[in-house]
Order: sequence, then structure tokens, then C-alpha cells
Amino acid sequence: MPAEKTGREYLDQVISCLRKRLEEVNASIEAGTREIEDMHEYYWENYTEMDQYGYEEFDNRQALLAQVNANQEQLLLRKRFRNMMDSPFFGRVDFIYEGDEEPEQFYIGIGNLAEQAGGRPLVNDWRAPVSGLFYDYDKGPASYEAPMGTLAGEICSKWQYKIRRGEMIYEFESDIKIDDDILKAELGSCGEVQLKNIIRTIQKEQNAIIRNTEDRIMAIQGTAGSGKTSVALHRIAYLLYHDRKNLKSSNILILSPNSVFADYISHILPELGEENIREMSFDLFAYRDLQDIAADCEDKYDQIEKAVQNPSTWKQYREKQSPEFASRLDGFMLELEDELMNFREVEYKGCVMTESEVIRLFYDRFPDIPLLSRMEAIAEYFIDQVETLRDRDLSEEEREELTDKFMKMYSTRDCYVLYSRFLDREGYRPLPKRPVEKRALKYEDVYPLLYLKHHLIRCRTHSEIRHLVVDEMQDYSWIQYLLLQKLFPCRMTILGDKAQTMEEEQQDVMKFLPKIFGRNIRKIYMNRSYRNTVEIAEYANRLAGITDMELFERHGEPVREENFISQEKALDAVLEGWLQAEDRLETAAVILMTEKEAEKASIYLMDRLEDLAPEKTDRLFYLNRNSGKFQKGLTVTTFYLAKGLEFDRVYGVFSEKDQSSLKTQAEYITATRALHELFMYRIC
Repeated sequence: MPAEKTGREYLDQVISCLRKRLEEVNASIEAGTREIEDMHEYYWENYTEMDQYGYEEFDNRQALLAQVNANQEQLLLRKRFRNMMDSPFFGRVDFIYEGDEEPEQFYIGIGNLAEQAGGRPLVNDWRAPVSGLFYDYDKGPASYEAPMGTLAGEICSKWQYKIRRGEMIYEFESDIKIDDDILKAELGSCGEVQLKNIIRTIQKEQNAIIRNTEDRIMAIQGTAGSGKTSVALHRIAYLLYHDRKNLKSSNILILSPNSVFADYISHILPELGEENIREMSFDLFAYRDLQDIAADCEDKYDQIEKAVQNPSTWKQYREKQSPEFASRLDGFMLELEDELMNFREVEYKGCVMTESEVIRLFYDRFPDIPLLSRMEAIAEYFIDQVETLRDRDLSEEEREELTDKFMKMYSTRDCYVLYSRFLDREGYRPLPKRPVEKRALKYEDVYPLLYLKHHLIRCRTHSEIRHLVVDEMQDYSWIQYLLLQKLFPCRMTILGDKAQTMEEEQQDVMKFLPKIFGRNIRKIYMNRSYRNTVEIAEYANRLAGITDMELFERHGEPVREENFISQEKALDAVLEGWLQAEDRLETAAVILMTEKEAEKASIYLMDRLEDLAPEKTDRLFYLNRNSGKFQKGLTVTTFYLAKGLEFDRVYGVFSEKDQSSLKTQAEYITATRALHELFMYRIC
């Protein structure tokens, strides 16, 4: 039996294989590109002589499409191999199958690699069934689920590696699943401007979530720093890997809080060997969907800013998002079936539909079609009759003229007017009477109006979306979840942290989600925090009254609390401290309460920086709701835009005079953004 190779020796073999495979892939891409060029040239030289029925042209187009797709696959393969050149593998499991005497070695990395396509892997993808051994078991009895069933045996050895730029940094044998020293090293490093992938340090409880393929709706309640967003993204990568036939990147949508957070997580899937996926905020989705009804809409951040200044605005907002409000809106829409309609006979060029026939079709034939689209269905029904009797198709102008006769039976089809009528009946102030181009909706009315529209008008279903990821689930209301269920009848991963609710009181959506999505929803709680040092996490937990969080034992500097007589003095201290430590900090943040305060602070800091260290001005950034990137340096922002992000050092600057009902949440969110160092500055 040949001597066992060391990790360094095996690395040399793998790097050599990668170079060989890259040469093959590059040659294949070049040949494919030439083939595509030749096909284009042949087509343009010969298309006039191709057969009249287009068979040859069709065959040429299909061949071209097949070659383009083949080239695309080779490009993705090249990208994966290039990524693997930096760090081809990070773990190894030596596993003795039941009935065998000698172990098999399985190296684990970011993707599969074999000497040739379809061959025995030199490196196994972290999502492959056998890789579960690395994440789920210590040395001893173990098993994993393979396509042919459960395979059992014993792990006799586990190794962990750190490889950078193709060079072995360290290798050691470990008895435990993920060595705590490895995890501490990963967590203790300086923050990146993008979220880290966690394939080297996936914990057992995280792995169970990532590899879950059975549950249609999964809701993850995770404490700040528990890794819930990373786990959700790794789960998407796992599902894409295991269901290539039915699930593609284009079939997945992430509803993220804002563009900066979307940028912060945008690299994860490409790093894991998958194409990036679409993301947008639900507010942007709503705004686009309501453009035919109102010219402008407030977003969640407008509501938060108003609530900071006037906490009473939460009361009406909360009422309009509640189950009771939705129920009354449902009742109102039922009443509209009679109130809106003015039925009458329709005659067109000798063809007649009587009033009683219109009524019968409206209530009996098409009751499942939304109210404001039902007459379109009846008009289409009558047009079919007319075309049959006249033995010809109606022109587009004739169809429009006839359809208009039916649509005029509605007293109004304007959802804005109807929603305003509902508000007036319920004792709320009605919406201002304005033309569409001058209408602006308050945030409290955006989703009730969207709810009404999608129940009254036949809207496009998003059947192309087969998996929806909803982040910051605690910020979604009852009526928003009703809309999500209606708009996206697909599998979902829903995640958030009730302690980071953007309201004056914590909202635990886990209590009502089963009422909307059914009892089969899988609820998972992640109570172990990895992000912050123990000192920072304990400080944050005291602010929020959290007592059930399990902390990963990583210690650091104590939290520094200081009082200042003015915001300017506090910002001077921020700048002084940051300039002293800037060379060892990748990321730092100044977090304030409101947009106005943050903008004012960024202007002050920039002016001071131009005096003290003008060469550092390109390292200072103001992050607002219109920002699109998260960058290295010192970021100035509000607490609500900092959610989901993390920084090496955080300065929280809050006024003691501020009695906002959101202050506790603001300070908690601020504290939990800090990876290593936290300074809480209070203006007295």
C-alpha cells in the first residue's frame, strides 16, 4: 500500500490537476468561440439559399444555441477552477464504510474536481452528500444520505487546512467537527466589505438548515450574529446544486432591506460556484406595482423617520397592517360586487347580450375572476360569440370598442378611489382627491392599497420565482405576509431577529406565520451568536433584555461608554480614535438615530478630516437610503440602514435627550454591528 500523502503533497497534486483542467477548458472555450463565429459566417453567407420552409435555418439556430450554451458552461467551469486555485480544499474525512477495512479519503472544497469530467473526485463539493460527514460528526460512528440510501461507517480521522494563493498555511488533525481555534481565527479577523462565506466553519445546526430540502416554508428566528443570512444564502447554493433540472438562479428572488445590504451579500453565491440571483426590496416591488395608481410612495425609512419624531404615528400604521384591518378590507371588497356595478344590455352590430345574461355570467360563470377584471372576461366571452356569428375576427379597434361597453358598467375601477372610500367608511381620513400623477401614498397605506389591488384586479403571478428569500422578517406586517403568500406561491426561506424589530415593541412574527402559511411551516431558532466578542454581545443583550442567547467564547476589549456635552465633541473623539487605529481597521462606522443627524455628522467629519488628514478623505463615506455599495473606511449612517452589516469598530452616537420609542432598538442594533470594538457615546 503506498504511503499516505501529506496535505501539502496532495495540494501539489490538486494544483497540477487544476492547471491541466484549466488548459483543457480554455482550449474548449477557444474552439467553441471559433465554432460560433463560423456558424454566424455560414448563416449570413447562405441564409438566402436556405429552404423555403425554414428547416435548415431552424437547425442552424438550434446548433448555434447549443454551442453558445456549451460555451457558457465551460466559462462557468473555468471560473470555478480559477477560484479553486486559491484554496482548493479546506477539510478531509477518512471514512471506513461498514464491511471495509481500509478508509477512503474525502477532501472537501468549494467545488468538485476530478482528473477528467465524470471521474472520481480529487476534491468533493462542500454540498455533496459525503461532505456532511465533515460538518456533522466527530471521530467515531457516522453516516450520510447518498442517492442509493444511507451509507454508514466510522470516521477514523479528520483534517483541517488553511490554503491561500495555492500555498499551505497550516494542516492539522482534529477530533472535533470544526475546531474552535479555526472558528475564532475566522471570526477574529478584520471585517470585509462583503459578507464572508462560511463553508470552512459551518456548524452542525447550520448544516441541518442548509441541507434541508423537505420543508416548503422555513422560518429562521436568529439572534444578531447567529449567521442566519449566511446560512440562508448557503442553503440557496445547496438547493441549486441538488436540483439543477428544476431550479436555476433566475428562479430565486431575495427580498433584501436595501441596496447596500444587497451589495454586501452579492458575492456569496458566485464564491460558492453559482450565478448571482435577483434581489430587491419589497418597498421597491410595491412602488413599481402601484405606479398606475399613484405617482409616489413613502418607504419604510420614511415611516421610521416620522416615528422617531412622533411615536404616535406607529398607532395608525399598526392598525392598517393588522389582521382586523385586512378582514374589514375583505368585507368591503365583497360589498363592492353590488355597489360598483350598473348592469345593462349590450348590443353590437345585431348581436345582443341581455342584462340578465350579463348578471348571470358575472356572478355564476366568472365568480373566481377578480372583480375589476371580471367584465374583461365577459367581454371576451361576448366577442367570441360575435366572431362566431359573423364568421370573422374583429379588428383590434372593434374589440376595444366592444370591451369598453362592458367596462363602463363599473362606476369606477380606480383602486385609489375605492381604498379612499373604504378609509372614509372606517373612520380614517380619506386619501386626497388628486390625479394619478400627483398622488403620493403614506407608508401606512402602501400595502393595504396593494392588497386591495391584487384582490380586485387580475395581476401577473410570479410563477417564474420558485424560491423566495425574505430577510428581516420581523419588519414585515400581517398584511405584507398575506401579499407575499398571494404573489409568490413558492418555497420560501424567511429569516430575521425579533429583537431588531423596527417598531416601539418587539414583533414576533413566528407566532402568526403558521396562520398564513399553514401549520407545516418549519420554525427554527438560532440562539448562538458568533459575530461579536463576548463583551459586546453581553452589553447588547443587557440593552434589549435578552437572557437566552448562547455566546461563542471570543473575548476582546471592554465596551467604552463616554458622555459629551455636544455632538461635535463626540465626533471629534470619533475622528481622533479612528485616525489612530485606521491602519488596522478595515471597516468602522459612526451610527446615529436619524437621517438628518447622520448627514450633518458626515459633513462635520469631512470638514474636520480635510483639516487634520486630507489624504484620508477618500476613506469617509455617508451611507443613506440611496447608497448602493458598502466600502472600506469610516461609514456614517443611521441605525436602521446599518442592520445586517458589520464593522470592525462601531461608534454609537445618541442623545440622552432623545426620548424616541425606538431608542432601545437603535442602541441594540448599533451595538450588534460591532465585530471587535464598540464605543457608545452619549450627548448629555
